Amino acid sequence: MVVKLIVIALYAAMIVYIGMIGLKKTKSFNDFVLGGGNVGPWMSALSYGTAYFSAVLFIGFAGKVGWQFGYSGLWIGLFNGIIGVFLVWKVVGWRIRKISAEYQVGTMSELLEKRYNSPALKLIASIVIFIFMIPYSAAVFMGLSYLFTTTFGIDYEVILIFMGVFTALYVIMGGYQSMALIDMIFGIIMTIGVTVLYFSTVHKGGGISAITESLNAISPTLTAPIGKPGFWPLFSLIFLTSVAPFAMPQLVAKFYAIKDERSVKIGTWASTFFALLIGGVAYFIGSTTHVFLTPEATPNAFIDGQPNFDRLMPELLTNVIPESLSIIILLLILSASMSTLASLVLISSSSFSKDFWAGFVNKKMNDKSLVSMMRWMSAGFILLAVLLAWVEIDVIVEILGISWGALGSFFLGPFIWGIFSSKVNKYGAYASAILGLGTTLALYFYGLSIEGAKDWYFTSPGAGSVGMMISLLINPLVSSIVKPSS
Repeated sequence: MVVKLIVIALYAAMIVYIGMIGLKKTKSFNDFVLGGGNVGPWMSALSYGTAYFSAVLFIGFAGKVGWQFGYSGLWIGLFNGIIGVFLVWKVVGWRIRKISAEYQVGTMSELLEKRYNSPALKLIASIVIFIFMIPYSAAVFMGLSYLFTTTFGIDYEVILIFMGVFTALYVIMGGYQSMALIDMIFGIIMTIGVTVLYFSTVHKGGGISAITESLNAISPTLTAPIGKPGFWPLFSLIFLTSVAPFAMPQLVAKFYAIKDERSVKIGTWASTFFALLIGGVAYFIGSTTHVFLTPEATPNAFIDGQPNFDRLMPELLTNVIPESLSIIILLLILSASMSTLASLVLISSSSFSKDFWAGFVNKKMNDKSLVSMMRWMSAGFILLAVLLAWVEIDVIVEILGISWGALGSFFLGPFIWGIFSSKVNKYGAYASAILGLGTTLALYFYGLSIEGAKDWYFTSPGAGSVGMMISLLINPLVSSIVKPSS
């Protein structure tokens, strides 16, 4: 225990030190949000990957998906790597960099305003970003806190407060300058961590064939191509987590700062390999929860004999990983989560400060005042996320689903069609954003009101997937019918 605390303390000191370096280099809003627009391929690739994956994957998704879907959950990791990373980098990566430079913008909301010549769209977009990134951040805080509670026996609320203060300190100090540098370190830690996690789990289970036989003996659906919940629940999870990255503000922002086209080409392969490794191992480990966890042997992972999905993975990790290696896994999940949180905080606070406040309330703000407000808003955003995590409103998968579903359904239609087609207009953009988001929220809240909704059909991944499909379909349709007057 003492060794773990010392390592965590040294890890925290390293992050603070790098934050201080970033503080010295941050002279402007562009430095704070985009790192000066001069980030190389390896930093960009690992920054993208570490922002994509967090405690939400390792604690929430791996636990619930692994328990219910078994091996078929691996499809999610595969498509995340192929669609959510490789195709995103290949299809839109350099295009985003060029358009952001052409329009001279640093946020998603600004890009939509310039593309559609609509300040009102920027206003709505900035509000949507700020609101729906709060539950995403809360889900990350929840996952981290569950892990630390299981590992150290410290109260959930105490860990939550500590993580909130630590994240605020890290982000406020250096912004993107410190993030890009430390994401390299986070990425290396995550690569080592998942390797240790994979081999430790396989060894503990007696080999892959033995694990497969055990799962098959428990239920053949755990080793089937499509697990027990069925095709639509699995498809909705794949679609939500693989297609939403095409328009997720915190992931798109990684391309604003990339150095050149060569960096995009190198980053495509590096980030894809990283994603397949991280996602594949996470979902595989999640599928073994049936093998290693039972209500009798691990009562903390169950409530009245039923699995507590957000507690499955913390319990599995403490039972599978040798004590001498457990600190590596702790740093793995901490690194993944810190990077994701930093990206979310940076995007949401910049959206509010620059797009909303400086764009509509105080248009005369100078650069220094804007950076100062960014730092204050970062602290405020973290406070709201911590308060939401405090009440533990739902399991992590549901919280993440509504956040990604809402953001994806609002931005996917306007953003993708906006950068690829000159034929779409602001009416199509408005319609796709509003109808997409409206559909997602309507289906989700309808699902809360009916019995059996938690059987995946009206949960947030399904609602978000439908909303995103509508968002993509509506923009060109409405644009072809309603033409601007000039």
